[in-house]
Amino acid sequence: MNANLQIKSFEEYKEKYAKSIEDPAGFWGEIAEEFVWQKKWDTVVEWNFDEPKIEWFKGAKLNITENALDRHLEKRGNKIALIWEPNDPKENVIRFTYQELHNRVCQFANGLKAKGIQKGDRVCIYMPMIPELMIAVLACARIGAIHSVIFAGFSATAVADRVNDAQAKMIITADGLNRGAKQIPLKRVIDEALELCTSVETVIVHDCLGWMPTMVEDRDCWWHDVVKDQSIVCPAEPMDAEDMLFILYTSGSTGKPKGVVHTCGGYMVYTAYTFQNVYQYEASDIYWCTADIGWITGHSYIVYGPLLSGATTVMFEGIPTYPDPGRFWQIIDKHSVTQFLTAPTAIRSLMAFGEDHVLSYSLDSLKVLGTVGEPINEEAWKWYYLHVGKERCPITDNWWQTETGGIMISGIGNLSPMKPTYAGYPMPGIHPVLLDQEGKEIQEANVEGYLCIKAPWPSMLRTTYGDHERCRINYFSHYKGYYFTGDGAKRDEDGMYRIIGRIDDVINVSGHRFGTAEIENAINTNSHVIESAVVGYPHPVKGQSIYAFVVMDGAVEDEAMSKGEIVETVVAEIGKIALPEKIQFVTGLPKTRSGKIMRRILRKVAEGDTSNLGDTSTLLDPLVVDEIVANAL
Repeated sequence: MNANLQIKSFEEYKEKYAKSIEDPAGFWGEIAEEFVWQKKWDTVVEWNFDEPKIEWFKGAKLNITENALDRHLEKRGNKIALIWEPNDPKENVIRFTYQELHNRVCQFANGLKAKGIQKGDRVCIYMPMIPELMIAVLACARIGAIHSVIFAGFSATAVADRVNDAQAKMIITADGLNRGAKQIPLKRVIDEALELCTSVETVIVHDCLGWMPTMVEDRDCWWHDVVKDQSIVCPAEPMDAEDMLFILYTSGSTGKPKGVVHTCGGYMVYTAYTFQNVYQYEASDIYWCTADIGWITGHSYIVYGPLLSGATTVMFEGIPTYPDPGRFWQIIDKHSVTQFLTAPTAIRSLMAFGEDHVLSYSLDSLKVLGTVGEPINEEAWKWYYLHVGKERCPITDNWWQTETGGIMISGIGNLSPMKPTYAGYPMPGIHPVLLDQEGKEIQEANVEGYLCIKAPWPSMLRTTYGDHERCRINYFSHYKGYYFTGDGAKRDEDGMYRIIGRIDDVINVSGHRFGTAEIENAINTNSHVIESAVVGYPHPVKGQSIYAFVVMDGAVEDEAMSKGEIVETVVAEIGKIALPEKIQFVTGLPKTRSGKIMRRILRKVAEGDTSNLGDTSTLLDPLVVDEIVANAL
């Protein structure tokens, strides 16, 4: 943790912010001096948003693990780096010091090299939330292999899509995982996925549950055999600042997941800087983010941001309601957690169980609360502030994306003003603007517009893997000279931003983003489905749920059975996290004469707002809308 990186007052924030906009190269160059570089950069930043081409710390050489592990060893080698809390509270907590974590990472990195993994190879990781997941991520970074973590809730088909897109040479997995009262067979999912993949040469399996899964000869090997007899010394591979660090897949508007690419230098600088400032982390603090490392929040604010800052980071295997809804609060008291980051979905689900589960715990160690994944509603904000923070802990409501790499708009610890439902202020170096439909910047306060970013920041995506044109079209083609976030927002008279939500064809379920096309493609693989359209609608716990309008190939005789088959199809293609909550069978979909589905109308139907559907007379078949409205669920 470097005091030079940390803002100490709101006045200092305003000064730093002004400097970062006026002189971004000077600002970020100064921040970057706090890290270990094998070779310094030639230029801080070169960019254009037309191609797009963005380069930070050009010409520099580094390895992110030297900054996350090695540089801490002399002064804090015996400090706890990782506290692992198991799914079952009766099982033992595991702690790793920085020295122990360094040793394990180097040992596994040597094991990867022994299995033929080299700089630039892609390695997919499909694992439980156990320490070995973090070790695998860091070991890949240590030797310059590109990690791609796949959330261990995705189906075999979804895993295969990601493995094939990355052309991964190796998969790292486990026999199974614990999730609350359930145990899920991960290795079986991988075996099924690999029937559709040709690039994978090796599968490393961690023995997590003591099961004995089928092991394919000459392909599958046990983690403990891979690390056996390996040295705990592994030189860090020199990486160019713009070399790929990882690929993380997010749902695409075309139905095909897109691999967001993050690079080494800029991502390192930005995640550490935002972690230290948003959470005002101090050397003795215990920080806990409840996300899964399968998502960007876990990458940036469980693994890299905290370790780069020399922090103690908590990693939790389980779920918030097992064995009872007081589990989060029990862990906070048990480990004296000082900074706590979770999702609005988790808060809303725990609210439903009443206050007794939270009031049983003191929570007096807490200093800063955070929320991430979606905008938080006012009721959940107030409950969190009152019952968890005891009206003394600030809530930092983070807005950012997989593509941005790190927090973009947020409160800053206890330094900045708070306003329920408002994310807060842009981080230093972030230049957000609101645009109207014509692409003109909105200067007035309290006017909604499209949230765009006017200039580059170090941790932004560089491309979508193997398809740079897709990156350009998705993020840089809507308004020339701007990064397009796909979110609507408004800004108040004090400069605080409130995120309204998605304005493109993306549904945010419990903080997980799904392209409508991806879910529709899954539904349409059912042999009886002719066509489908899905939209999001408000859900009291998840934020949004999925409503599917489905055209079948004939009369539906048994609705329950047909819905069950569609649900099974979605689970098989994507996973349970993408299940449609409502399925309405329709004879047709509202389309323009050019064949475009009018999702605006379907959204209103799903939301129960059918009094003002607008002019439907120009549709190909206006009567379809009347039928859909009459039979709405």
